[in-house]
Amino acid sequence: VILYPQAVFWDPFRGKPNVLVMCDTYTPAGEPLPTNARFNYAKVMKKAVDKGLEPWFGIEQEYFLFEKDTQRPKGYPDLAPQGPYYCGVSAVHMQGRLVAEAHYRACLYAGISLSGINAEVAPG
Repeated sequence: VILYPQAVFWDPFRGKPNVLVMCDTYTPAGEPLPTNARFNYAKVMKKAVDKGLEPWFGIEQEYFLFEKDTQRPKGYPDLAPQGPYYCGVSAVHMQGRLVAEAHYRACLYAGISLSGINAEVAPG
């Protein structure tokens, strides 16, 4: 696997001067690996820029937290149908808030631009 660095971020786990390097991955023959999704993304974005457009791109990092003993979503011993959980409001009602805020702070420390955090439409 050949690595081509694309972005460098401060390592929020080990602290400065350590960094995390995000790389594109290629075969020794120069072909992008099937898991190198950024290759196609970059081609699409270049086409938009070539047409005079200013493309935006965003992703969501979604995850669920589960209780270790019960394997149920955190904070919900009796599950109800999905839907009434969007979005969690206040520290009392948002399960896993401390984890989400730690994740947010780690991204900010690393220099990753993000717009916010929210609880999703499901328990946990």
